[in-house]
Amino acid sequence: MLDDLDRRILRQWQADPTLTPAELAERCGMTPARVQRRQMRLMDTGAVKGVRAVIDWQALGYTVEVSLRVTLDKTVAVAFDAFLKAAREVPEVVEIQTFLGRVDVRLSVIAQDMAHYQRIYRTRVLTLPHISDIEPLMHVARIKSDERLPI
Repeated sequence: MLDDLDRRILRQWQADPTLTPAELAERCGMTPARVQRRQMRLMDTGAVKGVRAVIDWQALGYTVEVSLRVTLDKTVAVAFDAFLKAAREVPEVVEIQTFLGRVDVRLSVIAQDMAHYQRIYRTRVLTLPHISDIEPLMHVARIKSDERLPI
């Protein structure tokens, strides 16, 4: 369980993951050593899985993002595992989500332009195993993308 000090650390840390332990300690009203111990405990227990850089794909030339809603052939026992294993190997697939319901999987695919997307779709996506149905949804705008929790 998290106590109030853990929550204070997490609020400040997720707002700015680049803070040094000393800066984080100052914002949390604690000593740097105490903050570091708590940070290590939060990571060791899995409450914090890591600190990462968020990359702007468009700044790197990937201007097309498509969500693919995939329904798998459920008559094949290994369909789900085989599909996920193969989908992980497609470099342009930046996110894979699974669902309960008519749609089994959602893939988020990035491409440099529409011609690049068409190549990925034809040569990499459509060759994934056990696809029963696939529906592409072209991203128009990202209105909110925030992974911060209301701690």
